[in-house]
Amino acid sequence: MTSLPQHPSEGTERERPSLVVARAARTLAAAGVEAPRAEAELLAAYVLAVPRGRLALADGFTPEQRDRLDGLVARRAAREPLQHLTGVAGFRHLELAVGPGVFVPRPETELLAGWALAQGRRFDRPLVVDLCSGSGAIALAVAQELPAARVVAVERSPAALAWLRRNAAERAAAGDPPIEVVAADVTDPDLLPGLVGRVDVLVCNPPYVPRAVVVPPEVAGHDPAEAVFGGADGLDVIRPVVTRAAELLRPGGALGVEHDDTHGAAVPALLVADGRYERVEEHRDLVGRPRFATASRRADGQHADPAAAWQTGSS
Repeated sequence: MTSLPQHPSEGTERERPSLVVARAARTLAAAGVEAPRAEAELLAAYVLAVPRGRLALADGFTPEQRDRLDGLVARRAAREPLQHLTGVAGFRHLELAVGPGVFVPRPETELLAGWALAQGRRFDRPLVVDLCSGSGAIALAVAQELPAARVVAVERSPAALAWLRRNAAERAAAGDPPIEVVAADVTDPDLLPGLVGRVDVLVCNPPYVPRAVVVPPEVAGHDPAEAVFGGADGLDVIRPVVTRAAELLRPGGALGVEHDDTHGAAVPALLVADGRYERVEEHRDLVGRPRFATASRRADGQHADPAAAWQTGSS
């Protein structure tokens, strides 16, 4: 009797990565995932334990590996973040451990980190503070790329602190300069009392989404709400950070604050209104959306002219 041909998933032979990826990409596309092909390739490479760029050269999928990938694809189609499935998030030159309880770092925040690095290079041994550090993405990137810096990372959430400490320990074990982790609320008016007037660069990627904004399923269902939403207007954390940063920064020190894309005028206005900053500037991300604001701490005794403090030439 002639036997029927077996479906690849029912046999013992390996299935070509291209076929597996194409099937996974169709599933993700149907679920509304924005970059289905790229994410299918990343998940396939993760299951095969090969770099994504070598996926086409890898051995095919065994039935067990196909089953494992199918399970991951189903979870991603249910809008579980890709980074939770693989356990890591890329950020500049780092791979950071992430998962439930910590905000997954976004590519656009790499722009703020790059700005912080450029500011830090103005000093021989800069003191850099990262507020709302979360997984430690900015702090650890600065420590890796600016090894002469002293880097202090501040986080309030116990769950996020666990991820931050894990990433800090892993990067130190890999040879990067260690960072200092501080458990504290960045809205505390007495935050970091020992660093008043000493900080060269202060960065903050706070919760900034206005409460009424509808966020993507990956954010709504998996990122901690306290790391996403910043009150009714999204500025509940940014306001006290602007105030305290002016006390922590030394004259000439630099502040960078990421914000919602609706805050392109509001955050610079807060910096100008404070009166202790100059060279207030708004920066846009790679698709032209307002993304973060920067300013320099004025020299002691100087008073800002609000009309001149805000630079209109944004980057």
